[in-house]
Amino acid sequence: MAHLYDPSSLDGETLDALLYDRLNPWGIADVFYFDLVMESLSVLDVGCGTGTILRRARAEGHGGRFAGIDPDAAMLDQARETDIAEWRLGTAADADWKAEFAFAFMSGNAFQCLLDDATILESLRAVRRALTDGGHFAFDTRNPAVAEWRSWNPDHPYETVDPLGATIRIHHEASEPDANGLVALSSVFQGPHWDKPLVASCQLRFIEPDALDALLESAGFAVAERFGRFDRSPFDSSASPSIITVARAV
Repeated sequence: MAHLYDPSSLDGETLDALLYDRLNPWGIADVFYFDLVMESLSVLDVGCGTGTILRRARAEGHGGRFAGIDPDAAMLDQARETDIAEWRLGTAADADWKAEFAFAFMSGNAFQCLLDDATILESLRAVRRALTDGGHFAFDTRNPAVAEWRSWNPDHPYETVDPLGATIRIHHEASEPDANGLVALSSVFQGPHWDKPLVASCQLRFIEPDALDALLESAGFAVAERFGRFDRSPFDSSASPSIITVARAV
């Protein structure tokens, strides 16, 4: 990735993408999806980012078909450094495969980037079309009951080391959700390369489980399994930090 990293030309969004793997090292969430990938003959990674999970699965001997789609060009450039999958630039709704995959997944809370019911439904329907009958779609989104956004504030900074060896300090600033469950989030990066902080801004949607299930049903899915943590603990609507869903294409 170092050859992509020119601090003088970066904005906050591109910096966030280039540091993604450093800020999100391999962990229990990746293992959860990795295990499901290894059980499936053909896999579509929706919101694939840098392609970490598919790359690990290929390295561990998976010989089936892989495809990944992501709307972030800087992320996808990193995925395209390997040819282990078919990589496409686009949103979940842009997926135009037809009954070609046994399994699809959307990791890293990427589901929260679908900001309204219409976008969620369009995206779910595209994923459903890409799956064979009886195929499965696994994804995660944060549970709004836990109000995790309240911990995303300047009192909780952290650091990483960039590809040039410089220490980058990061903190977040988040709003309370609006009537549609949308939280405005800013990630603020400070480091020796820049005279002033770089800021990456986005919105994330926190959706209630009942509303989520209604959209899944409308798109042709039935919930097969649901967990509250990536250790496969049962989902508790009032206490689980995540809504981790494995849905079956019906």
